[in-house]
Amino acid sequence: MILFESAEIGAKPIFYSTPGVWNLIVQLSMIAVLMLAANLLRRRVPFIRRSLMPVSVIAGFIMLAIKLILQKAFKIDNLFDIEVLDTLVYHCIALGFIAMSLRVSEKVRDGRALAGAKSGAAIVGSYLVQGFVGLVITIVLALTIKPGLFKAAGLLLPMGYGQGPGQANNIGMTYESYGFAGGQSFGLAIAAAGYICACTVGVIVLNYWKKHKKLNLPGSGEETKEVLTVDYFQDKNEIPVSDSIDKLSVQIALVLAVYIITYLVTLGITSALTRWAPGVGKMLNSMLWGFNFIIGSAIALLVKTLLGKAEKCGAMKRRYQNNYLLNRLSGFFFDIMIVAGIACIDPEDLSGLWLPFALMAVAGGLVTWFYLKKVSKSIYKGYYHEGLISMYGMMTGTIGSGILLLREIDPEFKTPAANNLVLGSSYGILFGAPLLILVTMAARSDIMCYIVTGIIVVYFALLMLFIRFFKGRKKKGGEEPPEQASAED
Repeated sequence: MILFESAEIGAKPIFYSTPGVWNLIVQLSMIAVLMLAANLLRRRVPFIRRSLMPVSVIAGFIMLAIKLILQKAFKIDNLFDIEVLDTLVYHCIALGFIAMSLRVSEKVRDGRALAGAKSGAAIVGSYLVQGFVGLVITIVLALTIKPGLFKAAGLLLPMGYGQGPGQANNIGMTYESYGFAGGQSFGLAIAAAGYICACTVGVIVLNYWKKHKKLNLPGSGEETKEVLTVDYFQDKNEIPVSDSIDKLSVQIALVLAVYIITYLVTLGITSALTRWAPGVGKMLNSMLWGFNFIIGSAIALLVKTLLGKAEKCGAMKRRYQNNYLLNRLSGFFFDIMIVAGIACIDPEDLSGLWLPFALMAVAGGLVTWFYLKKVSKSIYKGYYHEGLISMYGMMTGTIGSGILLLREIDPEFKTPAANNLVLGSSYGILFGAPLLILVTMAARSDIMCYIVTGIIVVYFALLMLFIRFFKGRKKKGGEEPPEQASAED
């Protein structure tokens, strides 16, 4: 390995003289330092702690503020490499979902599976409500006071609120290729507004419930002591924690192995489409690369199934996945994604877009609340408040913000609310697949945008019928477990 460019005395090592060698490490290190600083602020500043704002979101806003100050006051615009940050957002969302999908799931009872399926329908229903409201706002503005507005931009509301900065970034970049200038920053700004909405509205609601004695809340911001046993970290028949290869290394290797398969599969599909069906390839290729996390999740589920079959038939003596470590990995990837995503926002790209942004941010928070308030009464019998607040936190932020709000009223996760978020997200991938196609269709022309708006209404009605009338399989004997009456708000 060549360490120096020349043998001359005082020659600089190649590590210093080649910019790309250290670039990624420098960007990741700055993200790490800012996350530590944000964690300190959240622990030491009562106002920030009570806001329930996730550490990664705080770090992202700090990074964005530093970037803007350096650009405006000191004309320094090369400290943060936006290209590297974009790349981190793109890859981390896929890696996080792959880690989640590789987790070994327990068999669930019919009642829990039904609640999970209906939670998935409610999640996709939220996307559809947000998408419809967003499209109405952008279409009305485009037909009246902002004739040049990209009509399909309204679909960035469910991408930012419902799916978070990673998907908002991907779809925003896709929309830029269709002519929406500033689409990436617009999507990321919507996602950032979603986090603020999740935390501010969530905290206000929790305090309202507490003031009106609708539930007993533990002190806001208090840390809950957890009693953890060995079983929490080490499930039966798993590989040992430390062997010839570290257990964490095995989890990382599994995630990366699935991701490289994802790359090869996507490359094979897009190459085949380009060669054999150029028209279809032109329409679908960018969507396939943008939705790489969906393909990755599907492949991860397949790999998990194959590993389970191998373990059951005796071909594999030990289980290699560890849910605890995979949870930590997905959390790590999502934290990096959130910080990098918020830091990529460029306010200058939003010039001329502040009105649709403000309308969509406010309307998105309101319609999501009233929609979830309605469906939660139907789905979460006996734990209405826990189900509602956790779903609202997730559908305006991420699953992390949903869990944060839930912990304030159910710190030990005694209700099924937390489990419904996970199960619902899995079912949401199935129910939400058509929406991902509609997102790209709407960007192709104004006519397609109108057609997609109509399809959204029809699909939403079908999901509501499923939530309202589908009862699942009855227990033997024809009796169903009694349901507790839902609490009224």
